Amino acid sequence: MMSLHQQRCEACRADAPLISDQEADTLAEEIPDWKRIEEDGEERLQRQYSFHDFNDALAFTNQVGAMAEEEGHHPALLTEYGKVTVTWWTHKIRGLHRNDFICAAKTDQLYLRAG
Repeated sequence: MMSLHQQRCEACRADAPLISDQEADTLAEEIPDWKRIEEDGEERLQRQYSFHDFNDALAFTNQVGAMAEEEGHHPALLTEYGKVTVTWWTHKIRGLHRNDFICAAKTDQLYLRAG
């Protein structure tokens, strides 16, 4: 089976089911540095990345933004001096979908290349 970072997001409908806890646990094994959090009653994936300065953090933010546009799936991004916090969840279904895990894995790959 293809790794998550090699997969593509699928179009998500408003009536798409949330990912099951069992599937989420299995997929989380591929993105061990991500936390599953709850915010506003919705489950989300979140990770903070560290950088040397604001310019490096901003460049990474732009790379994540470009990938998000390509995938048609968009995260919350908080860019600060020396760090970027990325949060993925599927707005339409108010929680986690497989797409979120795919994009989290793709974000990790971008970070590996940035380092």
